Amino acid sequence: MRAQSRRQFLRSCWYAAASVWGLAGGLGSSLLAGCRRTATKPGTDALEHRRRAEAPVEGDFEPAYLSLHRSGELKKRGEELWEILKSCRLCPRQCGVNRHESEGLCQATSQLEVSSHHPHHGEERPLVGRKGSGTIFFTNCSLRCVFCINWEISQEGKGKRRSIEELAEMMLDLQGMGCHNINLVTPTHYSAHILLAVDVAAGKGLRLPLVYNTCGWERLEVLRKLDGVVDIYLPDFKYWDGEMAANYSSEAETYPEVTKACLLEMQRQVGVAKPGSDGLMYRGLMIRHLVMPSGVGGTKGVLEWIAENLPKDTYVNVMSQYTPMYKAFQFPEISRRITRQEYKQALRWAREAGLTAVVAQH
Repeated sequence: MRAQSRRQFLRSCWYAAASVWGLAGGLGSSLLAGCRRTATKPGTDALEHRRRAEAPVEGDFEPAYLSLHRSGELKKRGEELWEILKSCRLCPRQCGVNRHESEGLCQATSQLEVSSHHPHHGEERPLVGRKGSGTIFFTNCSLRCVFCINWEISQEGKGKRRSIEELAEMMLDLQGMGCHNINLVTPTHYSAHILLAVDVAAGKGLRLPLVYNTCGWERLEVLRKLDGVVDIYLPDFKYWDGEMAANYSSEAETYPEVTKACLLEMQRQVGVAKPGSDGLMYRGLMIRHLVMPSGVGGTKGVLEWIAENLPKDTYVNVMSQYTPMYKAFQFPEISRRITRQEYKQALRWAREAGLTAVVAQH
């Protein structure tokens, strides 16, 4: 292991100390779900200190996709996904539309559309760091939630047509701005374009972690094409009940079961997310759950399933910022913000489930 700089040494010491007090998972600015500090075996803190000292830092990291790029496998997988567009089965709707000729149910054709790309400082702290998460917002969406806060992009089609080469240049631009990762927002219906663009960008020097920022509702067959490509999975786990998913996400009644299987596959591919010695995330699974009013998201079931089926230290962001938007006012039960009591109850369920890396994001 190469010698640490003074700054790296000080950072590793800070995170080792923070882990003792339960701050590391939220990086000091977030709350760890009100979880109580528990007794640890002698030597645990020293082991954690050593692990963090040996964790990757920005200069040492190599993204997973580089080896696939060098072997030609990355381009091959992109081309295989491109073939699927002829009878589209990229998302669980499997609409079968030839997207080279018309729109799928997601309203996307084979023509890539991007709403914006820029450093984003509103994501989870381990993704944002000091210079932001390099976010690319893709137009259109396969889930189509009635309460979507970005409905102009996801359902009204706000965006511009771009080529695969232009998408690759966006990634390189974000790297040049100092962003800590490439954050692909709503990527499912453009997964073919993304792999082909990453292959181009990798050949021109892209070296940032790739974040797959998804609604969680994916096809396992497509997800397996991303094995060794994606460094960080950032999925939602929106609903515990299929009837609720059908009501509020355009008849996506399979959402709970499909998402559970996808989370297990994501965990298999990238493992538990742990910040590096510089506080940034480089690899792992980071789950989001948005607490909904009137209990329609089934928060208790979601958190208990995560605790029972994934490691207890799985990174889970319990989010309180639900805001009724778009068509939410047509549904009285979701036409309001959540109450403080509803959110406190969600954090209590997380603690009772035994989850130890829950970030409370307001």
